[in-house]
Amino acid sequence: MLRLVVDSTAPDPAILARAAGSIRAGGIVVVPTETLYGLAADPFSAQAVRRLFSIKDRALDRAVPLIAADVAQIVAQLGGLSPLAQVLATRFWPGPLTLLLPAPLAMPGEVSGGTGCVGVRVPAHAVARGVCRASGGVLTATSANISGRQATGDPEEVVASLGPRVDIVLDAGKTEGGLPSTIVDVSTGEARLVRRGVIPWETVVSCLREG
Repeated sequence: MLRLVVDSTAPDPAILARAAGSIRAGGIVVVPTETLYGLAADPFSAQAVRRLFSIKDRALDRAVPLIAADVAQIVAQLGGLSPLAQVLATRFWPGPLTLLLPAPLAMPGEVSGGTGCVGVRVPAHAVARGVCRASGGVLTATSANISGRQATGDPEEVVASLGPRVDIVLDAGKTEGGLPSTIVDVSTGEARLVRRGVIPWETVVSCLREG
């Protein structure tokens, strides 16, 4: 395991490139987001996805959330956003709102947990977005912890629990922690709350009413 200290607001491009190279080679990289630390891997690589589930001891029927550098990256790899999704993306991204979209056929079924839908967001963290940009595509962002244990925003805790299992840890210091992202299903043309999180559901509803 390689631990690299990175500036949370102005990450070194060389460090981002090194992390991206590991991911493209099938590696698993710990990245910070504005809420917690996550495990970044190529969601289109069946081998990387299997390794991700093994590292977390995660049940195969549990979907894995994704992050992206920007909306353009999501559209390029996951498909166009519906008008409903566009409204929410414009209002809340970058930020802790995960939208459930139809999963592309090229993506391993484990990523969607067999549901046919995948959650994605653009995080409000320069390192997370930078790694996605350097990697050239969306990445997984499931919490950096063993399944069933508390997710964390402390890189020391991540190293203690997962250090030997991952390839690189991008250490940007402690994140804000707190609640995870709010998850909203927009795959059917209507908005449905899947998980409460940082952004109150009432705020999401108000945004949609305003159009």
